[in-house]
Amino acid sequence: MSKLFGTDGVRGIVGKELIPQFITKFALAVGAFFNEGARILVGMDNRGGNEAIKRIIEGTLILSGLKVYDAGLTPTPALQYVVKTEGFDGGIMITASHNPPEYSGIKVIGPHGIEVDRDEERIIEKYFWEEKYRIVSWRSAAEKVVKYPFVNDLYIDSIVSKVDVGKISRRGFKVLVDPANNVGALTTPKILKKLGVKPIVVNGNLDVEPARYPEPTPDNLLETAKLVPQYGCTLGIAHDGDADRAILIDEKGRIHWGDRTAVLLAKHLVVNRGERGRVYTGVSSSTIIENVLKQLNIEVVWLKVGSVDIAHAMRKAGDALCGFEENGGFMYPPHQYVRDGGITTALFLEYLATEAKNASELFDELPFYHTIKTKYKMSRDLALIVVEKVKEEFRNERLITIDGVKVISNDYWLLVRPSGTEPLLRVMIEARDEEVAKQLLERIDRLVNEVVNK
Repeated sequence: MSKLFGTDGVRGIVGKELIPQFITKFALAVGAFFNEGARILVGMDNRGGNEAIKRIIEGTLILSGLKVYDAGLTPTPALQYVVKTEGFDGGIMITASHNPPEYSGIKVIGPHGIEVDRDEERIIEKYFWEEKYRIVSWRSAAEKVVKYPFVNDLYIDSIVSKVDVGKISRRGFKVLVDPANNVGALTTPKILKKLGVKPIVVNGNLDVEPARYPEPTPDNLLETAKLVPQYGCTLGIAHDGDADRAILIDEKGRIHWGDRTAVLLAKHLVVNRGERGRVYTGVSSSTIIENVLKQLNIEVVWLKVGSVDIAHAMRKAGDALCGFEENGGFMYPPHQYVRDGGITTALFLEYLATEAKNASELFDELPFYHTIKTKYKMSRDLALIVVEKVKEEFRNERLITIDGVKVISNDYWLLVRPSGTEPLLRVMIEARDEEVAKQLLERIDRLVNEVVNK
């Protein structure tokens, strides 16, 4: 039985992997996973094909004996929040997050608002391959899809309630928002307005062909970043397609990776809000977090890359201050355990208001590393061979091997791992010296070529 779930849900190209036969079969497996009569909330982002996918899923779930509620267009964290707080038994989010526009995907959410864990994924996969389904009688199948148009408003109000609105509104902030022509446009500007912040929105119309690539990386945000100082904004916020990630741009137009933002937010939670706990993050995050947070007596827990694993680890431990990924996914447990671009935005504005400093000043307080992030197109099998070669090449350094291999030295770190969502080998390098970073990339290049050209 082959694996259906990647790092974050099931994904594929609409009309190629995501065809009616597959969608129906997968929805039947999900229907069998939940108990008959379970209340399931279904939402989607604005990707092409999502309306068709949603209709197939909703109809199939009804035939499986579930009660289906339609949230319409909504960010992933909004759907997750409402599943958790409004007594739903689960949810389905139709999105491919940061993937190219031709992709979509399906995320299965449990009653706690977190995507199902890896063991539960395996149960759904088993039902899929063994065709272990539940089809109810025609009388039970008479259920109708119930419209549930309250999701975005409930989510917005929750975020606003978690921060000091008065402190933020008194600063007269102006924030540029780039929601990548997707559902973040429905919530983040409204959050800002309720916080007394003036939003300036670019790429804000809903469009299946976004003006920029959906993944909020520095390469994809160059034009957006220029607009932040041009419009005299306090801050810039860039989302991915389903708005569970937020990459920050300071007032000078500098783009900051999510792990640097998260370190500042962790400091804010401890120093200004008096909160305590451990910090949970994936191995793709910078080792800067250990250097900075140990000064606050905050322990860092390293985990596999993937927000699902981080969220479940935090929930089970019950001692988390926060969790995050370097890609801009920040998780604040008092709100919810999952990554959430809206709460990231609100908390950082509260931090700015509390410290009375510019964003650039706050980021400049962190140690600076030269960063290289690249990827190689290859099968997972070849990627795993490269990982073994890297382990051997750097065998005398500190190695973390829970997801690919992370090499940690005194003046650099690097991570080499297979992607969980695409046929790629991902490579991340950070070094205090730019030349050292380039030399490390050359060493990885050599190892990749040895495998690919063998």
